[in-house]
Amino acid sequence: MLADDRIDERFRALPLPALADSGLSTAARLGAGHADLRVERIVSQSLRLRDGAVVSCADGLILGLAVRVIVDGTWGFASTSELTADAAAATAARAVEVARTLRAVNSEPVTRADEPVHAGVSWVSAYEIDPFTVPTPEKIALLAEWSARLLAAPGIQHVSAACPQVKEQKYYADLAGTSTLQQRIRLEPRFEATAVDRAAGRFETMRTLAPPAGRGWEYALGAGWDFDDELARVPDLLAGKMAAPGVEPGRYDLVIDPTNLWLTIHESVGHATEYDRAIGYEAAYAGTSFATPDQLGSLRYGSELMHVTGDRTDPHGLATIGYDDDGVATAEFDLVRDGVLVGYQLDRTFAARLGLDRSNGCSFADSPHHVPIQRMPNVSLQPDRTRDTGVEDLIAGVDRGIYVVGDKSWSIDMQRYNFQFTGQRFFAIEGGKLAGQLRDVAYQATTTDFWGSLRALGGPSSWLLSGALNCGKAQPGQIAAVSHGCPPALFEQVGVLNTEREAGR
Repeated sequence: MLADDRIDERFRALPLPALADSGLSTAARLGAGHADLRVERIVSQSLRLRDGAVVSCADGLILGLAVRVIVDGTWGFASTSELTADAAAATAARAVEVARTLRAVNSEPVTRADEPVHAGVSWVSAYEIDPFTVPTPEKIALLAEWSARLLAAPGIQHVSAACPQVKEQKYYADLAGTSTLQQRIRLEPRFEATAVDRAAGRFETMRTLAPPAGRGWEYALGAGWDFDDELARVPDLLAGKMAAPGVEPGRYDLVIDPTNLWLTIHESVGHATEYDRAIGYEAAYAGTSFATPDQLGSLRYGSELMHVTGDRTDPHGLATIGYDDDGVATAEFDLVRDGVLVGYQLDRTFAARLGLDRSNGCSFADSPHHVPIQRMPNVSLQPDRTRDTGVEDLIAGVDRGIYVVGDKSWSIDMQRYNFQFTGQRFFAIEGGKLAGQLRDVAYQATTTDFWGSLRALGGPSSWLLSGALNCGKAQPGQIAAVSHGCPPALFEQVGVLNTEREAGR
């Protein structure tokens, strides 16, 4: 049995070292210059309620073993759901066979950046209550109670509530001697209220601003987010949204809340600085990037206030992990500094291709049956550390503008350059004060124009970690969870559309 009793005994009790010995020794005997083995157990639960009644309660389990090899400069990969030494050896043999078969069509022999050996290490994410130890009826009761509170408020016709939860356990070992044992938890407690104006034939929705988080069930109980306060405020906010006028199109100064800005960071910076995308590897599916490697160190991404980092170390980040699927110890690194493109997200193969000595730990597979690829870390806009200003200070400096809160729909081109984003809540700013809600707001820009218009940032105490559980990439498709931290930020003279008029209504 492996050490670290923070990790579930059911996973530690698996014959993990024996599986690694069998798979790796077979790969080496058959000619692999590199081989790594992953054993993963991914437990999930998804709860959904509609108007206080349970719509679905789905539990999932993925358990399997993968072997990845390099033979004569070519990758090979195979996986199995059978966790025996014989199955590990057979899987390694199949991976070697795949590599030898693909060798004839491989025009780029694999070279990998070095990494120190990390032998017998473990890592567990920051949480207090494992949600999978909480009885399901207790979790449903909390969501039902949230729903009842909202349904009791005047003007609210419908309420949905949900809470997806995931526990991911992973064992990694390679021929170099690295072996890691890790466990992390993530969940997203959420609710959404709907108001209907039958006379006007329209409706509006408003959902929690609470982001998904790398936390345990304590998050749903109020650790890290005040759900009680938000439940009390949403009915009045939704009523105000129903009565609000539509925005007049034009150019406005925008104060963008972290609950909205995180998604703009994800789409216009996070995806654009994936190195595989920048060199064309995603062109057939999810596009390329305007931020190409020939511009590294020279591309003016935004104003000098713009400092964006990648990291897999924030305690509650959705992409946080101790060691990636290349066996690399994770860290924080710069992507954009002083408004200039200075780095990319990398795995060991892409680090070597870029001429770097070491990867920044961005290799990840969402299943034991998928090959690891370069995936997004937590990509975050850093706050103004010279003064600890808040959103009120940014609003006070705006004569005519809009305060944008909460994410909703988005659109961005395949090069991550031309985009349009909406939101959940919009407030007019007049003379440095909020002046009521607006509807039908979307802001539109190119990536460099938008970030070039950045004029002020909130300070450290205003910084918030948001994110998503479902970032998609690759063929076959893989899903990854990722967080994005940022403070509120002021952008000058950004183009704003009225979405209802744009739709011809």
